[in-house]
Amino acid sequence: MYAIVEIAGHQFKVEKDQKVFVNRLATEEGKKVDFDNVLLIGDGDNITLGAPAIDGAQVSAKVLKHLKGDKVIVFKKKRRKGYRVKNGHRQSLSEIVIESITTSGAKKAAPKKEAKKAEPKVEAKAAAPKTEAKTAAPKKATGKADDLKKVEGIGPKIASTLVEAGIATFADLAKTDSAKISEIIADVRGNHVTDTWPAQAQMAADGKWDELKKWQDELDGGKA
Repeated sequence: MYAIVEIAGHQFKVEKDQKVFVNRLATEEGKKVDFDNVLLIGDGDNITLGAPAIDGAQVSAKVLKHLKGDKVIVFKKKRRKGYRVKNGHRQSLSEIVIESITTSGAKKAAPKKEAKKAEPKVEAKAAAPKTEAKTAAPKKATGKADDLKKVEGIGPKIASTLVEAGIATFADLAKTDSAKISEIIADVRGNHVTDTWPAQAQMAADGKWDELKKWQDELDGGKA
């Protein structure tokens, strides 16, 4: 039996006891992880297709270790401008082993939002003013958000993903480790190098726009 499953933004054909290298997962080494987005299951001549995913199907795996892939050399040159940049990149990966493939009946993890829905109802009856204060808070936070797309290498999709993860300002991005940023944007398609993003964000937070622009002229998609 085999399955085609989406893991960290990429599709893999997997079988039981197979080892797979995927984009870095947030799960700790030695812990189990389940993947519900199963697109196809094949068992001999029987093939089950999802629309797009198969309801109740699940692939269970165990995280063996976290590591980095082989170095990839990127060389960029601009003709007649004397511009040459050579960079190296190593993708953050996780090695997992497939433990089981469930065709049906698997229960998806209950969303944590359900537990939170019951609490506001009780609080609203006991003290109505607290509910009003909570609704006003998001507007203040929205006003403080920075345009993260001003950092070289960050596009609209990555910017929205970072904001959803609680990184909405240049100061927030400057305090975040590049490896952590790679984990947050693992599901965004493309080869993203986050090494210089915290430093760029710090310069933006300090208002050093002229220095930042000079540095960005020498960057290629966020690569130093």
